[in-house]
Amino acid sequence: MSTSNLKLKNIVLAGVLAASAVILQATVSEPVYAQQSGQSGQQSGQRQPPPTRSSDTLSDRVYRSIAEIQGLMTPEDTNRQPDLVGAKRALDALNERYDSLNDFEKSTLLNFYTNYYLSTDDMANAMATFERILRIQNLREDARLRALLSLGQLYASEERYDDAITTLNQWRELSADENATVFQILALAYYNKQDYRQAIPLLISHMDMLRAEGRAIGKNIYGLLNLMYIELEDFTNAHAVTKTMVGLFDEASDWRNLAAIYGYLDDEAKRVQTMELTYRKGYFASEAEYLNLGQTLAGMDAPMRGIKVLEDGMEKGVVAENEANLRRLTQMYIMASEFQTAAVPARRLTELANDGQSWDYLGYVYLMNRDYASAVTAMQTALERGGLENQGEVQLSLARALVELDRFDEAMVAAERARTLGTNNAAQFVTYVRSSKERHEALQTRKQQSIEYYRS
Repeated sequence: MSTSNLKLKNIVLAGVLAASAVILQATVSEPVYAQQSGQSGQQSGQRQPPPTRSSDTLSDRVYRSIAEIQGLMTPEDTNRQPDLVGAKRALDALNERYDSLNDFEKSTLLNFYTNYYLSTDDMANAMATFERILRIQNLREDARLRALLSLGQLYASEERYDDAITTLNQWRELSADENATVFQILALAYYNKQDYRQAIPLLISHMDMLRAEGRAIGKNIYGLLNLMYIELEDFTNAHAVTKTMVGLFDEASDWRNLAAIYGYLDDEAKRVQTMELTYRKGYFASEAEYLNLGQTLAGMDAPMRGIKVLEDGMEKGVVAENEANLRRLTQMYIMASEFQTAAVPARRLTELANDGQSWDYLGYVYLMNRDYASAVTAMQTALERGGLENQGEVQLSLARALVELDRFDEAMVAAERARTLGTNNAAQFVTYVRSSKERHEALQTRKQQSIEYYRS
């Protein structure tokens, strides 16, 4: 049974049992016939003829049977257990005279049968008995209403949703008043039929009645309404309900849902703002949440805010310090131009991944930090590891680092390889390497000439 069906069954059975309690409490304390028996007949000493059988009274004999049954089912001594076996025996004995009973007696007998079947969790016989009650020709209106209400609720509990809807709507047509629980059960019945357009106004009526009665509306009710709006892709109403839930309950799931709904509404600014509020409230619990917000902020030109979120997740042990996440973190540092601090995750990444891309990141970080020797080592390692999508760019960066180290011949080789790979600006850099080498050699020649001059 689904969660929604289980909730529905709990609501329904509580309502039916409450209605059955009304029947027990409403049992006539003394029948009309019994009240009349102590009048003029005793004074005259003559036996009075039996009174006319009224269709809304219990005879003395039936009354005594019903009182006995009631005592067996609900003992006055709370320490005694109900005698359901004895109650059933007494019910069956009275039922043998069913055809001689008036309509009120029939409905009273059958109502006690329903109490017995509900107490023994025999829903099939309980429903069949309520159906018999409704077939009584001169059934009192209050009894008909109770039977319709209970039967409709039982149909719903047994997942007979069409029967439940028909029966409860009959109750609504006959009843002078509406009932919050009826609205709720009808809404749940339509929900389980996936007829959300019918279910939503009924659930809203249920909520309106609870407010009017000063009763609290449970989070599950708001959640069900929200779910149906989302199923219908009515994100405007879903947004309104979710904002109400955030205000009333302030739970992590509501904040997450609000952020997701802003996404459906294509309001990216509010989506990210809501995600950040959720994070600041300490409601993030999964790695995906930290990664989603961190990368989103980085993509919005706020990489430092993204770095803080990602590192916070790592410190809390929610975000794993694995290859993929260190790669993301290193990329964010590079996007933020925070090359000094980028070296730490970049080095850690090479230890874990040891692939071409990780060494390329580290080499670029060293290059930007002007640690040219380390940059050369890292980039050469990247090229050795292979698997690079931007091999020409790595060759060009290697050439730049080698030029800074005055290793012009090696730089020329790297620059030429970059040009062969069609890398942008590689041809110009070849010329730059050549001119740099010539300038360096000219300076070295003049330097040597100066040394020799002073020596002579």
